[in-house]
Amino acid sequence: MGWLTINLVAQMALGLLAMTMCLPSMQDWPATFGASQAQVQLTFGAFIAAYGGFQLVHGPLSDRIGRKPVLLAGLLLCVAGSLLCALADELWMLVLGRVVQGAGGAAGMVVGRAMVQDLFAGPGRTRMMAFVGMTMGVCPPVAMLVGGQLHVRLGWQAGFVLVALLAALLFAAAWRGLPAREAVAAGAAQSGSAGWGALLSGYLRLLRHPVFMMYVAMLGSTTATFYAFLGGAPLVLARYDVTPERIGLYIMTIPVSYIAGNLLTTRLIRRHGDRSLMRMGQVLSFTGLGLVLGLAVAGVQSPLALSLPLLFLGIGHGLLVPPVLAGTVGTLPALAGSAAAVAGLMQQLTGALGGFSVGLMPHGQGATNLALTMLGWTAVGLVAQMLMFRATRRTTTR
Repeated sequence: MGWLTINLVAQMALGLLAMTMCLPSMQDWPATFGASQAQVQLTFGAFIAAYGGFQLVHGPLSDRIGRKPVLLAGLLLCVAGSLLCALADELWMLVLGRVVQGAGGAAGMVVGRAMVQDLFAGPGRTRMMAFVGMTMGVCPPVAMLVGGQLHVRLGWQAGFVLVALLAALLFAAAWRGLPAREAVAAGAAQSGSAGWGALLSGYLRLLRHPVFMMYVAMLGSTTATFYAFLGGAPLVLARYDVTPERIGLYIMTIPVSYIAGNLLTTRLIRRHGDRSLMRMGQVLSFTGLGLVLGLAVAGVQSPLALSLPLLFLGIGHGLLVPPVLAGTVGTLPALAGSAAAVAGLMQQLTGALGGFSVGLMPHGQGATNLALTMLGWTAVGLVAQMLMFRATRRTTTR
């Protein structure tokens, strides 16, 4: 892995680190700020809203004025927001700091994905997205572990200080290590205008492109499947008498196998290509969920009957997601930044919908309803994949 790859992956990981580093501290914030737990939860919701919403700003701006300026501005915002959080003595200041932090962290994710489109081609682009996937799988547990240790040893502010330092280091890395010349949309070069009308027209062009929308649907379905698992697995595991301190051991099945699947993608992509990996990913995903459903229907009531078959799902997603991510930014290269923004936002929204869908069915009798819910979301991705293949064939035969 070269320095350019490490630099880009680190830029994309910053927002996720900033999102999760402080989570272990949140249980103490009601006492610290004299607020309710519901009010404290605003700090997380504010970050998520800014992190998702500002991707829609950073993406098209990076298409029109260049990747690097937008990324550098975002990193400065992340430094400022993190320091504001560390200095907060009232909850409203912490919420404001999290908004600024999220707005800045969003630049790394969306601009990083767009720069993968600019700087890599073919199998190399998919391989790069696999490295991103491995990193994203590792980030949340590592950040929460580090954040918890910092909270205990140095206080809750230490996590925000660390994120500010990391953002400053990444600013230097982007300044010195990323290419100065950036891809700018052809339409921007012709018009010379970066007004809101031009930004909106780019989004409308993406939304009217069937191949891009099918890639987004595939990405959203994998996220919704995983969020459904996160929402429903604790309920099913409680039915199997798994205590809270042991739930994480079974939930880590998918993230760990997802990392393995991404690693496998880096080895297979040059020999098999994007479409073959997507097909293999779907087969493994349905295999894992089919085993969970079959065991549940057969009356096998065991936490391992839920978690072990999902090793196939995690590996399947590890094979599926990198080529899908590459497809989202590669369908219309001139709008790669806008495409990354739309894909990132829709991924989060669909994931939230997947988590909500778990509550529509009871889960006290075992894993049957959870498996059916996850199969439903996986089927959405399969249909989208088939439609994408058909639309691509139609385009190439014209």
